[in-house]
Amino acid sequence: MKLDVDVLRYLSKDDFRVLTAVEMGMRNHELVPSELVVRIASLKHGGTYKVLKNLLKYKLLHHDSSKYDGFRLTYLGYDFLAIKTMVNRGVFVAVGRQIGVGKESDIFEVAKEDGTVLAMKLHRLGRTSFRAVKSKRDYLRHRSNYNWLYLSRLAALKEFAFMKALEEHGFPVPNAVDCNRHCVIMSLVEGYPLVQVKQLQNPDIVFETIIGLVIRLAEHGLIHCDFNEFNIMIDDDEKVTMIDFPQMVSVSHRNAQMYFDRDVGCIFKFFSKRFNLSFQEHKHDIDGSEVDTEEYDRPCFSSIAKCAGFLDKELSASGFTGKDQDEIEKFIEVGIEKDTSSDDEGTGDEAHISDEFAETNIKDFDSLKLLEQPERVNRDEKGEAEERQQFCEAGQSSEPDTQDLSDKEEEANESKNEDNSELMHRLNKHRRKAAAAVHGRRKSLTSRNSYKDKGGKSSHNSKIQKQLSGW
Repeated sequence: MKLDVDVLRYLSKDDFRVLTAVEMGMRNHELVPSELVVRIASLKHGGTYKVLKNLLKYKLLHHDSSKYDGFRLTYLGYDFLAIKTMVNRGVFVAVGRQIGVGKESDIFEVAKEDGTVLAMKLHRLGRTSFRAVKSKRDYLRHRSNYNWLYLSRLAALKEFAFMKALEEHGFPVPNAVDCNRHCVIMSLVEGYPLVQVKQLQNPDIVFETIIGLVIRLAEHGLIHCDFNEFNIMIDDDEKVTMIDFPQMVSVSHRNAQMYFDRDVGCIFKFFSKRFNLSFQEHKHDIDGSEVDTEEYDRPCFSSIAKCAGFLDKELSASGFTGKDQDEIEKFIEVGIEKDTSSDDEGTGDEAHISDEFAETNIKDFDSLKLLEQPERVNRDEKGEAEERQQFCEAGQSSEPDTQDLSDKEEEANESKNEDNSELMHRLNKHRRKAAAAVHGRRKSLTSRNSYKDKGGKSSHNSKIQKQLSGW
């Protein structure tokens, strides 16, 4: 979608307020309901639906009513929010022409108030040419659900952090100025992409410089992962500048050697084709010693001394989110190892735990037995107190439903052995009736016509229902 900055002149504060409301709603909604937009925007004089209609006209929002009446931001609306924030901060005051386009971003010229020209990079993940972002990049980390706008924001934040850290350590990178949402502001590099250069005065020196940057990055604990002729800028003085950093990984990555060899291979392949530089492999002599027959050695990842520092662990101070990348990779690897080892060691651990629980339960059971023995002795000595306690417990557990049953229990407690058998007989009778009522799926509550004693079976059923409701 083409960025038409002229539309910014016709947008009011209410328009940006509604755009911000939709952005806030998209944190937990794929499509933000219109009622939620109205509630978040909270315009003083209303008119949110009129503003939404205006934003739809400029294609800053997308409306979808397939499931419910909802709205979501488009990349153009997200661009306007980022540009408006940068203008309010005073980073730049004008937007110029587009100077670059890629599978993941668009680059524009912007001008400051004093006339200084900067570069504005807008990340646009989700294009049809590059939709395998989830598998090719680690922006999501441990997340499962994602949004293209959110992924673009993570890519911009990650690139800004890497650019800031590399600049502080003296690498030839653009100067990182500011970052907001999916927008990164950097200094404009005066040069050309290496892919557009047909001739070089000193291709050997340029080649050595580029390979030296790859090795130096590895010594600092980073691998570019996309180090080719499209991401290398060179000026008229043949000064090299690196660009495009969102995909950089740590040297502790499980595929670090593969990424390193791929970057080195791209440089060797390009210079051999474009500038006719010949490269030959090492040849081994008969005694096993190596004979170097080439002018340029291909660097090996395992031979690089990683002692110059680890920039990936310093990025938390540059604004990048929390945990560094190699810790996340270790966490993923540990999780995989735990999943595999738990299948092998799970049975043994469970058996060990079950044995411990069995031992503790046996000990507790023995202690309970020891406590029960003196109780039995006391019960034999008490005699009549035991029978009274049994009758009282029987009366409490039975929970009599009617007044007659409670009276009979009191008489049974007074008569002790005489009415004991009669009380148990009545309790068993009531329990059988209750079980029969449950198995017959009868209602526990009385019906509307239960008070009508029509005689026969219906009146008998109503009496049983009254007793069940009392229980």
